[in-house]
Amino acid sequence: MKYDIKSSLVVFLVALPLCLGIAVASGAPPISGLIAGIIGGIVIGSFSGSNVSVSGPAAGLTVIVLDSINTMGSLELFLGTLVAAGLIQVALGLMKAGVIGYYFPHAVIKGMLTAIGLILILKQIPHALGYDVDLMGDEAFLQADNHNTFSEIWYAFKYLSPGALPIVLIAMGILILFERPKVKNHKIFGVVPGALWAVISGILINYLYGFWKPEWQLGGEHLVSIPVLGNLSEIGNLLTFPDFSMITESSFWIVAITIAVIGSLETLLSIDAADKLDPMKRTTPPSRELFAQGLGNTASGLIGGLPITAVIVRSSANIASGSKTKLSAILHGVLLLILVLSIPNILNKIPLSCLAAVLFLVGFKLAKPSIFISTFKNGMDQFIPFIVTVIAILFTDLLVGIGVGMVFGLFFVVKTNFQRSVQVTELNGNYLVMLQKDVSFLNKAPLMKSLSIIPKGSKVVINASKARFIDHDIQEQLNDFIESSSDKGIEVSIEGYKYNLKETL
Repeated sequence: MKYDIKSSLVVFLVALPLCLGIAVASGAPPISGLIAGIIGGIVIGSFSGSNVSVSGPAAGLTVIVLDSINTMGSLELFLGTLVAAGLIQVALGLMKAGVIGYYFPHAVIKGMLTAIGLILILKQIPHALGYDVDLMGDEAFLQADNHNTFSEIWYAFKYLSPGALPIVLIAMGILILFERPKVKNHKIFGVVPGALWAVISGILINYLYGFWKPEWQLGGEHLVSIPVLGNLSEIGNLLTFPDFSMITESSFWIVAITIAVIGSLETLLSIDAADKLDPMKRTTPPSRELFAQGLGNTASGLIGGLPITAVIVRSSANIASGSKTKLSAILHGVLLLILVLSIPNILNKIPLSCLAAVLFLVGFKLAKPSIFISTFKNGMDQFIPFIVTVIAILFTDLLVGIGVGMVFGLFFVVKTNFQRSVQVTELNGNYLVMLQKDVSFLNKAPLMKSLSIIPKGSKVVINASKARFIDHDIQEQLNDFIESSSDKGIEVSIEGYKYNLKETL
């Protein structure tokens, strides 16, 4: 319990600005992002089989949501498609479609985690410098403000806010201090996570600027911005309800299916990545996760929220903060609900620069230099898909980058199997041709080359005892070699071959 409560506070602090930023970037009211975060924590967290992943509004869907709202013509009609998308995900979960999540190469998943870490660091540099033109939660290379990830950093140094620097540096110092076991496990200081101390320090420093250096004080776009209620009776005014009047039109179902499919893929990628970060190496049932996501998206669409997926930024923050069970994800949703309604004026005093410090630490843990070194040592068949995935995600977005990484990953999988299917070895003029696993037409060229260099008068053994499948083209090639072997004085024997070969002894 004590671990999950502490980690839920950290995830809450990470999720709060991301929910707001993703909502604005999606062309929806800020409250829509908060609703999605609350449902992602409480509803999906309750039904999910994952112990460490956290769900909420997805940065990878912002462009799709923005286009979909424009296509449908109103937020209410879009919410109708989101309810339908949620029901589609429920059906996918019941049909056990989550099994597709087992087919993502490990190198690609590792590359995704590392890329997300680098993006977090690069995207938070402007916020750390007090240049908050781009919204928190934007993970795409090309940004809504017509800059890209790197040009935004250039402008941040050019137009930095001096008051942001002491805030982010002190926050970073506190976070690093709380990473030390003596402080982290201290019976007094260790009760409250370092991220909360960092946020408190940011609020206090910014407040003191008002007395000491008023020109440094941060306000407006540099602070968290949550809608403030006059009283709790106004909650109903913040909710938006779906419109199903276009349910018979094809455009309605195109949007619904698009959200369901892309959201499901992002979820499966995220839970796979979260499971790899989990220190206890527990495995999430993917189909159950799709079912839980479907319930969450249906609920979100019914009351005005955004599409929800499992998200790796919040999940990795959860794991790095010491979460043990899914109670942490549920509690972060409860905190969003209670604190957003009860103390919005205090939350609106949090500088984005001190939240950037929290995300810096999360990003570093995902993209440590040791990860690049260890992956390189594992060989090029692991390193190339890994580094290609990292670069592709950095310069495009999550889904496009994963697609590029998958192509390279599958290429090396095929290449590895291709090389191991046929092996030709020689000892003192005796040749052994080993056919292993599945021998397809792709192995035809190297097999022909290997057989053509066998000299006259040799002894050749063709062993296929370990072959599960041999393509017809390979069978014909071996038959041709056997038929011509007598002309070259080559003695051929066959072992473990169940196919109809013309054996020459």
